[in-house]
Amino acid sequence: MASHGIRDQVAIVGMGCTNFVENWGASLDDMMIDASNEAYASAGVNKDDVDAYWFGTAQSAMSGIALARALQLQNKPVTRVENYCATGSEALRQASYALASGAYDLCMVVGAEKVKDTGFQGLNANPIPNDGTARTLTAAAMFSMIVPAYGNKFGVDEDTMRAALSHIAVKNHYNGARNSRAQFRKEITVETVEKAPKMAGTLGLFDCAGVADGSAAAIVCRAEDAHKYTDKPIYVKALSFIAGNGGGLTDPNYDYTTFPEIAACAIDAYAQAGVTNAREQVAMAEVHDCFTPTELLLMEDLQF
Repeated sequence: MASHGIRDQVAIVGMGCTNFVENWGASLDDMMIDASNEAYASAGVNKDDVDAYWFGTAQSAMSGIALARALQLQNKPVTRVENYCATGSEALRQASYALASGAYDLCMVVGAEKVKDTGFQGLNANPIPNDGTARTLTAAAMFSMIVPAYGNKFGVDEDTMRAALSHIAVKNHYNGARNSRAQFRKEITVETVEKAPKMAGTLGLFDCAGVADGSAAAIVCRAEDAHKYTDKPIYVKALSFIAGNGGGLTDPNYDYTTFPEIAACAIDAYAQAGVTNAREQVAMAEVHDCFTPTELLLMEDLQF
């Protein structure tokens, strides 16, 4: 699998972001407006300067109308994007490729979720029709299967696995404590992680990500125009996306110790960006940590 990529053809020139919290006092519209206004201000533009919008949300709206209504947009294309946990990055990818194609000069990507005041805990996606072979497990239960599978395959005992997962949780909370917009802003200890109530398998409370309300926005343009908006543009080196066929959990050969789509995605992204040794050339990685074992596998699939 390979893609030509758009290395250094597109730049991020403005950003906005709300705090990620149990935001009982703000609506979806409120959060999108706040994130968007901050992004407009950072790029020195207004909503009418933007040619096209992409709106990423999994559970909070069914179309681009939600964003158009909140921002009171007139005669602007607004594309609603949903791709599970890749929704935000996929929205950015679509906007970036639209710019690189020459279709637009300035685009905006907004992501938002408002899920905390539904009356339920956790994510509450509508049931998706399937052929009956899909497993009916919670996300925590599915990801908990990684832990014994990894230990059995690589000969890692339970105590060592527990120590590795606890390190991930403690490290992530340490980082969150230093981020003014993070949901959880307190450091935790290994003891706290390991004594927490169990959620599924060996996964405890602090092995599982929280659910929050929030919104973020990015303004992107073609690279040659970047310095019109900022003196510190962030150039896009690579954007790769791969969708699996959904057969992993029903494939008898799948061993729960890798995410094949992530491994393939990394190969493609590094090829686009000209990265030949990820461990030496990539300075920082922000990976999806819905559960601590997720991060464990992602770090390996990303060749770190």
